[in-house]
Amino acid sequence: MVKDNVYIAHRVYINASEGITINNNVTIGPNCILVTSNHEVNKFGVNNEGKKGAIIIGDGTWIGGNVTITPGVKIGAHSKIGACSVVTRDIPDNVMAAGTPAVVKKVISL
Repeated sequence: MVKDNVYIAHRVYINASEGITINNNVTIGPNCILVTSNHEVNKFGVNNEGKKGAIIIGDGTWIGGNVTITPGVKIGAHSKIGACSVVTRDIPDNVMAAGTPAVVKKVISL
């Protein structure tokens, strides 16, 4: 579900098999990847029963270019995700997060 006033730049890959909610006033930079399911690799090869889960992106969130968001992640409202980050766990409201994996770098004062 994509709500109001959402900007999605070019070359964004979205796999929404488990559902994605992009709330109001969200900006997603170019070359981002949003995946809601993946596979698991074990000693027997590839198992298609890997991690699954919907992605939720909160109101007013800004996602930089080349960011990957993995299954089941919730990004809080008014948060910023730095370019080239890999988001593997939930990000709270009103923070700036970056890195691989993405971690909170600072709290944003409103």
